[in-house]
Amino acid sequence: MEDFATLPDLASRAFGGGVVFANDEFFAAADHLVLPQPPVFAPRTFDHKGQVYDGWETRRRREPGEDVAIVRLGAPGVIHGVDIDTAFFTGNYPPHASVDGLAVDGYPAPAALTAAEWMPLVPRSPLQGDSRNLFAVTDPRRFTHVRLTIHPDGGVARLRVHGTVVPDPRLLPEVFDVAALAHGAHVTECSNMFYGHPGHMLMPGLAQHMGDGWETSRRRDDANDWVTVRLAAPAEIFLADLDTTHFKGNAPGSASVRGTEDGQEWFDILPRVALRPDTPHRFPVRPRRVATHVRLDIFPDGGMARLRLHGRPVAGHLDEQFRRHGERAGAKPTGGERDGL
Repeated sequence: MEDFATLPDLASRAFGGGVVFANDEFFAAADHLVLPQPPVFAPRTFDHKGQVYDGWETRRRREPGEDVAIVRLGAPGVIHGVDIDTAFFTGNYPPHASVDGLAVDGYPAPAALTAAEWMPLVPRSPLQGDSRNLFAVTDPRRFTHVRLTIHPDGGVARLRVHGTVVPDPRLLPEVFDVAALAHGAHVTECSNMFYGHPGHMLMPGLAQHMGDGWETSRRRDDANDWVTVRLAAPAEIFLADLDTTHFKGNAPGSASVRGTEDGQEWFDILPRVALRPDTPHRFPVRPRRVATHVRLDIFPDGGMARLRLHGRPVAGHLDEQFRRHGERAGAKPTGGERDGL
């Protein structure tokens, strides 16, 4: 598996991604492309159009052309690679596919998107059926939309668009969750992730079950488990939210949060506090120092559903990041419809 596949899926419905246009969805809706769950398949399950597929499937073409789906990224950013997953499509997968990118402001209508000037990210490339097809992307610009083109027709289960989030600072409040994946934070190190990846703690929304959080194996020594997070921007933290929802017999007994600006000196953001099972804990904090990274220690082990750290970023940091990756990628719509472009 390519390294980029460990990065967040910018197109995921979990971030608010969605399919905004598809020219054909005869057998299965394109909305399946951005679902966060792995695709599933139940053999000999038919509806009035045939076998039911957990993916996007178009009809068989009888004339030249190709089929297209346009996806609005839930978390715009720099794309490092795409995964065109044809799971369970065996005799009906597309033999080739290509991917293009676009960066626009606002919320353009489908007509404006189809008329825009798109930038190639993955050239027309062969696909394997019932497989994850991984393609690296090297364009360093920020994108808000991608276009999947299948040549000529067929079925794709999921489209994963892996990359680094680059938020638009104009759309963020003065104080926000600087530990959120959707704002550009990410996990850098972790002591243990036997039952659940720590990145789950930084996802949007409430955890749906224990598997939707970070959980470690049981410790049989005198140490404790921990995770470090690079914040979306250097910031002073004002509120720490440690949520143990769904963790009832396996919540940590206590936890602490520390920060660092230089990677050398660590300071207290939230001194060690007792935690309760299945409980959202919210603690006002005032470290009066800026952190670029934080470390969450749990004692001695257990599970955490969500970690939220609300803070005020250092002025100008997000603006500089946005400018660095914000060279306009594509756009230039034709015609009179601009709807937010």
